[in-house]
Amino acid sequence: MNRILIMTADAGFGHRSAAKAIAAALAARPDAGQLHVDVANPVAAEGVPTFIKERQFNYDNLIQNTPELYKASYEASNLPGATSLVEAVLMVTMYDTIRMAVERYQPDVIVSVFPYYQAPLAAYFALQRKRIPLMTVVTDLRTVQRVWFHQAADVTVVPTEIARKKALKDGLTEDQVHLIGIPVHPDISTPKDPIALRQKLGWATDKTTLLVVGSDRVNHIPEMLRALNHSGLDLQLVLVAGRSEKLLAYFNENEWHQTVQIYDFVDNMPELMHASDAIVCKAGGLIVTESLAAGLPILLIDAIEGQETGNVQHVVESGAGARINEPIDLLETVFHWAHDNLLAEKAKLARQAGRPEAAAEIAELTVNLIDSKREKTRSRFQLDTLSLSNFFERLGLRT
Repeated sequence: MNRILIMTADAGFGHRSAAKAIAAALAARPDAGQLHVDVANPVAAEGVPTFIKERQFNYDNLIQNTPELYKASYEASNLPGATSLVEAVLMVTMYDTIRMAVERYQPDVIVSVFPYYQAPLAAYFALQRKRIPLMTVVTDLRTVQRVWFHQAADVTVVPTEIARKKALKDGLTEDQVHLIGIPVHPDISTPKDPIALRQKLGWATDKTTLLVVGSDRVNHIPEMLRALNHSGLDLQLVLVAGRSEKLLAYFNENEWHQTVQIYDFVDNMPELMHASDAIVCKAGGLIVTESLAAGLPILLIDAIEGQETGNVQHVVESGAGARINEPIDLLETVFHWAHDNLLAEKAKLARQAGRPEAAAEIAELTVNLIDSKREKTRSRFQLDTLSLSNFFERLGLRT
């Protein structure tokens, strides 16, 4: 039995979705019976210090309360010196967390879908003198932080040519970088009959249907919905609150003039996507990728400056969607898409821009890594083990 550990995080929904997609693709393989797959968030494990556990949730507070500070820190982290500093901090603060995860799951291969695990994994490999094959799966389309690209990874999977060039510029080699895509669940990439799904879900079958996906991280939803609600267009609005109590209360208490379907948090997002004509959402890497793979035109009403700028560019330049800045932009775009028969064209462009087979290709790479020690690749990355060990001992950290 070969053991595969997929390391994820809960800083946003995207990393967890990517991990689940890879796990599903592994489970669908003919050799699935020979694979034991664990999806784990090392930060959430018992025994991890509270300040580290809370760090992933500070992501939300920073974005919501100080977006300019987040943008500045994101851009600064891409400077070479800053990246080295970030990696050093990660080695120290997360070494024990990573060590506990590896010792608990005893993996034959590790797949990381979060950028902050590679540096502490490198420290673990050096100090323990272990060579566990490591794959990094990047979950940002174009605007990718340098910290994703670490020499300790045998394979780094990127979603776009722009990301591939950045990986090479930041020091990875051609054989380390694989242009595949962001993994999406097979349920999303497999086409479905939208009318049959609407009947199953209890939705109206004869209206232009917009899937509106929100959460506490998504801005501008109320004002955008007010415009659609009073537009006079014949619409069906499928509203997902994403566990936001404030947003769910707004959905339930508002006086609607359109047909609406209201959800808090859903675990059948693929069905909702395939049953809809277009999606209104934030420019998160995973929801954009999933929408493209589902052939769903995208209306982007929010984006994190810096991190998600590339996602917006990817959608707009591919013709699969539009960036919406004001409610009037949303009204005009929905009207033209619906009345000029553009929805089918946009859906086709979305499918072309998506990479629905990415999860299966990543699963294949993962299995191949199990049988390969990748000595040549790993030998390019060397840490001064003695110095690192002495440094950790001075800090009182177990190695």
